[in-house]
Amino acid sequence: MKFIDVGFGNLVAVGRVVTVASPDTAPIKRLCQDAREEGRVIDVSCGQKTRAVLVTDCGLVLLSPLTPPELAERFRAAE
Repeated sequence: MKFIDVGFGNLVAVGRVVTVASPDTAPIKRLCQDAREEGRVIDVSCGQKTRAVLVTDCGLVLLSPLTPPELAERFRAAE
């Protein structure tokens, strides 16, 4: 199983990530709010601005300080 760093040394399994999105759109903001209310959010930004939202296949939502293009490059490097 391969892992990538999603910010501040926090790792996520590459095969479990369904999507990486920008947190600026209304649907993603709603998704984050709903997940937060249900206790499914993992904030790995350590107080930094959230620049990307990762959704896993089990429904967890991760908030990352890295941008989607930075994460995409890390996913490509992990292949």
